[in-house]
This record gives sequence, C-alpha cells and structure tokens, in this order.
Amino acid sequence: MKILVCISKTPDTTAKIAFTDNNTKFDTNGVQWIINPYDEWYALVRAIELKEADAATVIHLVNIGGADADPIIRKALALGGDEAIRVNADNHDGYFVASQIAAVAKEGNYDLIFTGKETIDYNGSSIGGMLAEMLEMPFVSLASKFELSGTTATITREIEGGAETCEVALPVVVSAAKGMAEARIPNMRGIMAARTKPLNVKEPVEAESLTTVASFGLPPAKAGVKLVDADNVDELVRLLHEEAKVI
Repeated sequence: MKILVCISKTPDTTAKIAFTDNNTKFDTNGVQWIINPYDEWYALVRAIELKEADAATVIHLVNIGGADADPIIRKALALGGDEAIRVNADNHDGYFVASQIAAVAKEGNYDLIFTGKETIDYNGSSIGGMLAEMLEMPFVSLASKFELSGTTATITREIEGGAETCEVALPVVVSAAKGMAEARIPNMRGIMAARTKPLNVKEPVEAESLTTVASFGLPPAKAGVKLVDADNVDELVRLLHEEAKVI
C-alpha cells in the first residue's frame, strides 16, 4: 500500500504573531517553525502505525513550500516517512495548494491520502475536500479513528452530540483530527536515517489562486479582571449583562 501524507510548515504555538506590509503579510522574523500538529501527531503517526502493521506499506510526504520547509520535512522523514516531495512554491491559497498536491498524487497512484484536519495558522480545513474532488476520490473529514481491513477503511469521526462510523473502499482522502494517533518524537536512528532519505523538489504545475489576503488582524487585547464584592450581586449582574453580555 502507498500512503501520501500532506505536511505543512506552521509557526510554533508560542510564536509572537505580527504582520508587515500594511498587515497583508505574516512577519516571519524570529519565528520558530514546526510541522503542523494535525499533520504530524495524527495523520503522519497513523500512517506510520499502518506501516508497522504491514511492512510492505510505503509512506511518501508532500509539502508545498520553499527550501525553508526542508528542516520540518526532514523531521517528518525521521519520524517514519520513506520519501518526501516538496513542490517549490510559496502560495497559501487553498485551491492552489490542493492543485499541487493533486498533481503529485496523480503521479504516485496512492491508495490512501492523509491530511491534518486544518493548519493551526490558517485554519481553513479546505484542502482535503478540494483534493478529493480533484482526484475523484471519496473524502472523510475530522477522522478520530481509522482502521483498515484489506482495501476497506472503517473511519470514526466526531459529530454533534456523538460519533459517526463509516466504511469506504480505498483509495480515499482522510483528514485527521485528535484521537487518530498518539504523538511521537523521532529517535536517533530515525534522525540519522532521515539525512539520506530522498527529498525530491518539483516545480509547481500551473494553477490559479482563487483568494488573496486583504489584511490580517490581531484579536483585541484582553480586558483587565474586575473584582466584585461577594455581597454586591446587583453590580455583578450589571457587569455580566452590560459588559460581558452573557446574560
């Protein structure tokens, strides 16, 4: 079985967020980059678990980005990917990214494609669905559990008030959410092996961008805490009604 895992480079969750060029570009100065957690902890690790259950399984990684993404790709290889493909393009439009991944997937003839449910910087959750449409494959989103029997996948996803379990024949595109797997860290053997694993760079196929960034904005600063005397119920009610607007 051949598995393609889509990985993205995102800022560390502790990074200080700022913007440049009249708030139209993310300021990358001093930012520590990581593999998007949903791609790493759930999509990639579940693929590795499937490989551990079937040694004939091959895991390829795909990333859309510049050479600055190579360190996080090498980490993904150290975790257990066999080979990586980086499409040399710096474009965050969802349709463009999905088009590039689709071109790679068509060449590779994959049985299973994993994405994270979203990236923690853009939170678009759109890549998996567009990718599946481009490849004419079924798509299951927000998967919290994935089991495979032959060429049939049993996938559980959380829905409002419960869970939904469905069955689908491979090939399929699946977006992974919390619960799919447990996070791992690369061991020394994996780190050393990753240095020699193939990282192939491809130029992007022609594809249009359907969206552009008009501006970014930071959330409003948090207001200070107001302490209310325990006996002053009227003031507490007023604050909850007029300022917090929760009653």
